[in-house]
Amino acid sequence: MNKPAGKSSKAGKKKTISSDSQRPQMKIVTSDVCAVCKTPCARGLAYLARMSEPGAVGNGVPCVLTLPKAAVKALG
Repeated sequence: MNKPAGKSSKAGKKKTISSDSQRPQMKIVTSDVCAVCKTPCARGLAYLARMSEPGAVGNGVPCVLTLPKAAVKALG
């Protein structure tokens, strides 16, 4: 039998993502790492200030210095 017009057999298949297309990720660091950082950034200093208050709870902040070197060249 003939297929209905406008329908393709590939409609149900999903693309698989290869490891080459994955974006590089920054590591999440805590305030103790930001406190001893040699090159402090604005994001890290703001996080450090928030965590310095009594009773503050945090999950960390992405550190731009932990990107792989190849990713830094591609971004800049």
